[in-house]
Amino acid sequence: MKNRFVTKQVLFLFFFTISSVVFAQQSIVNVNAEANFNNALKLYNNKAYAAAQKTFAIVENSASPKSNLMADASYYNAMCGIKLNQTDADKKVLAFVEKYPASNKKNKAFFNVGNYYFANKKAAHALKWYQKVNLEGLSKENQKEINFKMGYGLLVAKRLDLAKDKFLPLINDAKYGNDSRYYYGYISYKLEDYGIAESTLKEIADNDSYKAEISYYLLDISFKSGSFERCIKVGKELLKTAKRKEASEISKIIGESYFNLNKYEDAIPYLKAYKGKSGKWNNTDYYQLGYAFYKQNDFINAVSYFNKIIAQQNAVAQNAYYHLAECYLNLEKKNEALNAFKTASEMSYNLSIKEDAALNYAKLSYEEGNPFENVSDVLQNYLKAYPNSKSYTEINELVVSSFIHQNNYQGALDYLKKKKTNENISLSLEVSLYRGIQLFNEKKTAEALSYFTTAKKSKTDEISKKASYWEAETLYRLENYEEALSKFINLNNNLRSSNNAEFPLLEYNIAYCHFKLKDYDKAALTFNQFSAKNNIDKTIIDDTYLRLGDSYFAIRNYGKAIIAYKIIIDNSGLDADYAMYQIGMSYGFQDANESKVDALTKVINNYQISSLKDDALFQLASTYTKLNSNEKAHQAYKRLLEKHPKSIFIPRALVREGLLYYNQNKNSLALKNFKRVAKEYPNSSDALEAVRNAKNIYVDEDKLNEYVAWTKTLNFVEVSDSELENSTFAIAERKYFEGKNDGSILSLKKYLRNFPTGKNSLKANYYLADILFKEELYNQSIDKYKTVLDAGQTEFSEDALAKLSQIYLQENNFNDAEPYLLRLEQEAYSSDNILFAQSNLMKGYATSNKNEAALDYAKKVLSKDKLDNEVILDAKTIIARTAFKTEDFETAKEYFNTIEQTADGELKAETLYYKAYFLNAEKQYENSTKIVQELIANYSNYKYWGVKSYIIMAKNYYSLEDAYQATFILENIIKNFGQFEDIVTEAKQELKTIKESEAKTNNSVTPKNK
Repeated sequence: MKNRFVTKQVLFLFFFTISSVVFAQQSIVNVNAEANFNNALKLYNNKAYAAAQKTFAIVENSASPKSNLMADASYYNAMCGIKLNQTDADKKVLAFVEKYPASNKKNKAFFNVGNYYFANKKAAHALKWYQKVNLEGLSKENQKEINFKMGYGLLVAKRLDLAKDKFLPLINDAKYGNDSRYYYGYISYKLEDYGIAESTLKEIADNDSYKAEISYYLLDISFKSGSFERCIKVGKELLKTAKRKEASEISKIIGESYFNLNKYEDAIPYLKAYKGKSGKWNNTDYYQLGYAFYKQNDFINAVSYFNKIIAQQNAVAQNAYYHLAECYLNLEKKNEALNAFKTASEMSYNLSIKEDAALNYAKLSYEEGNPFENVSDVLQNYLKAYPNSKSYTEINELVVSSFIHQNNYQGALDYLKKKKTNENISLSLEVSLYRGIQLFNEKKTAEALSYFTTAKKSKTDEISKKASYWEAETLYRLENYEEALSKFINLNNNLRSSNNAEFPLLEYNIAYCHFKLKDYDKAALTFNQFSAKNNIDKTIIDDTYLRLGDSYFAIRNYGKAIIAYKIIIDNSGLDADYAMYQIGMSYGFQDANESKVDALTKVINNYQISSLKDDALFQLASTYTKLNSNEKAHQAYKRLLEKHPKSIFIPRALVREGLLYYNQNKNSLALKNFKRVAKEYPNSSDALEAVRNAKNIYVDEDKLNEYVAWTKTLNFVEVSDSELENSTFAIAERKYFEGKNDGSILSLKKYLRNFPTGKNSLKANYYLADILFKEELYNQSIDKYKTVLDAGQTEFSEDALAKLSQIYLQENNFNDAEPYLLRLEQEAYSSDNILFAQSNLMKGYATSNKNEAALDYAKKVLSKDKLDNEVILDAKTIIARTAFKTEDFETAKEYFNTIEQTADGELKAETLYYKAYFLNAEKQYENSTKIVQELIANYSNYKYWGVKSYIIMAKNYYSLEDAYQATFILENIIKNFGQFEDIVTEAKQELKTIKESEAKTNNSVTPKNK
């Protein structure tokens, strides 16, 4: 037991000794930490926050855990961070609170952090920390301080009701009273509690710190309460000492006070002196000044302010747009008024204004045209919206007139059918005439006929006669010459009794019907009668003498034919080369071969551009042969072969010249010609003649074996004498010429099946192609026409080329048509076919954006003497469009201006667009807008060009500082014409540009597009 006791004593002494050492060490550490803390505190109080923070950090790391010293060090470390504006200072405060939640410095920490932020004008940050403070732990003075500062922080945060509650208890405090009273009054003012605001602010109105602001607030309160006279009086006094910013606001109040007292003239200078918020006005500001000018009848200035109001829907905007429209009317700008009335009519803030604006919009749409809606739709929409309107009858009568004014005759007819009154039935007959003429001009000839037939029923003599004339003209265009002639003659007989000279070309048309029916005696008689008329276009007179000559030529009255043709030549008329050629042929039939030679020589030498030169050379060579002038005949043939290698006369000329050689005993030269024809033109009728002539030479020279050997190389000779073939073909050919199309098709197909390489196979293929074409079986005819063309140049190749080209063009397949058009241009004998080829190549290249080729062909076409107006327009249009594409704007402008003089329909609309475009580019904005208005008024059916021109109009208006019109137009393009994607894209970009610009001066405008 003794040993165990001794052991316990030893252990006790050991642990006591160890504990004493540890305690002594800890005491030394605490003493050092406390000394460091005191040193750091001195540094802190001396504002040496960086040095203090370092020492506090050392104390915090060395002091006893959870000790008061460590807690205090942590607190002051965080406070140093706040004083040094360190980014993590607030986190240190929160860490201190979390670690020492029971610390008596927690409340003080929050309070100090808040004060620090408040002193650094960071009220929002301060408020966050003040809200953490337990107010009960603060002194009374500190409570007042924190309430005042929290009130200010809440005011900055725009939490006005909460801020007001903080300032209210302090308004009588000696220290915070004036400031709290000011803020309390200011908040009441902002909360529109004007009674409290006024009574509160008046108590410190003489305080120098707030005098200027309070004077403005009291002035504004007076304005808000309707004390306008007082506002004017007080405001003018305040202006004498106000600074620039305050002067702007005071001027606004004075101006609005005058405005509300209806003293608009007095209001204007003060409203103008207002500088806006941050240098920007809003739509109400623009409205008031605009209305003030409006009431002074100063419509120009009124417009300049009203039209700044864009992109807003409210009662102010509706009033502004309505008065803007009235200003435009007074300035005689009806199109601009139309747009403003439309905008006002689409708002429902004032129903009286809405209805009146809608009525004015409807009437102006009728008077001026409407760029964004069909006028008839506008009128009908008004009738639906306001069926009890006093103007109902007036607007109803305008509906039909609007259809007619827009050239929408079909729309008028459809509308008239809905209400079958006697008046409407009579009017529908007249409208049928206009619709028929419209379709006729659009080349819808067959469709037009029924409208003319209907219009003839009109009891109005003028309408009935016009319909009769156009009915006959339509039948003529449909190649129904007999019926057309009957209609023309009946009309002519009726007109003679009334002595009506309304149809000056009636006899000309009758003559042409006789001519087409091959009744040349009557044609000659009627053309002769017509040629005596006066005041007829020279082109028509030239054509009259030409057809008069042709008629005499057809009935073999060559003397009179020559007289008619000479009139054309003497007057340098159109187709003078043709007239000279026909004179030569007429002399030939009179056996006056010397005169024939003279005339044909003139065709060759006197006309630089003529498609008859090869004809003339062939006839000249034949005539020289008759006159036994063999050398001259050879010269003519040689010139034909060299100068016109693609002429259809080449195989015939070679045969004729071969015969001439044969008669001159120049057999080798003759045989050379005959063999050339057989080789190069095997499918021509001349080839067989060449073989027969060659046979004669071989027989004469006793070389029949050589003839047989040669003919074996010729496929077309083997069946040339087949009686069966001839009989089969004869049957098919007879049916063809009798016009029995169904039977012809079967017979021709049978012939080609049995004799695919027969001597008549070329004719059979051509006949079959021709019938299939007439029956509109175009796809079946293509292969047959191609077979004809594969045979080389024949008498059928020209027509085959023309028809094949036509088929592909009808299918809008220019790529396939192109090679045939090119060949037709080179090989055609008919000037009409040459023109057909060139004009369609011109159009095709233009459509394919092959600009250089399109220009070349347009110039070729325009170089010709006799052209239809339509062809001239096509050529000039292509030059104009191509020049514009290639940025040759001077040429484009020149040609579009020329085209405008004669263009109609969509082309007219296009030329007006470009006219407006060029005027805009020249900064002639008002003139450019007038052209767009003309386009809209008269060619509204051609939407694309109308809508495209609206963008030019918008640019014009914006350049003339009318932002409302510009944005109205662009927004309506975007809203109403989505089918024109390219135009809408351009409109969106233009609208964005305008809004971005307007947003710089107008607070009510946002630059972002909808």
